[in-house]
Amino acid sequence: MSIPFQDQDKLKAYCEPFIRGDKLPATAAELMASRYVAYASRNVDYIIATHDPDTREDTDREATEEWAKAADFRALEIVSTTAGGPNDDSGEVEFIARYLADGREVVHHERSSFRRVDGRWFFSEGKQLQIPVRRSEPKLGRNDPCSCGSGKKYKKCHGAR
Repeated sequence: MSIPFQDQDKLKAYCEPFIRGDKLPATAAELMASRYVAYASRNVDYIIATHDPDTREDTDREATEEWAKAADFRALEIVSTTAGGPNDDSGEVEFIARYLADGREVVHHERSSFRRVDGRWFFSEGKQLQIPVRRSEPKLGRNDPCSCGSGKKYKKCHGAR
């Protein structure tokens, strides 16, 4: 089953039955998507309820609510999933969430762990990942002419520092 992650309205419609409690997420990815929609709609009760029961008490409800209110969620991209299917007891979902905060775009890249307890999926923990920085220009080599225009090799000019 594919989840319409690209279209925010379709994603919200797809996840609403999970958030209302009419249906249980069958996969870790469905739970991940529904938690994203819950953050976007500021449904902190759902976010807390879908947190791992073993660590739920460590969740700071007030901080979660403040963060959800401060962010204007724009897009969710599921990068990959590892296990977390209907017949699994654990899984990981790597995702990128884009939102606006204080007038600037924020890109949140995370790998989250999920586990199933008594037939229900729960969020266990998340690890924020760094998005690699890509050069727009080729890297200057040691033996290339220095970019300052001196005529010297880079290693003998600015590369000597």
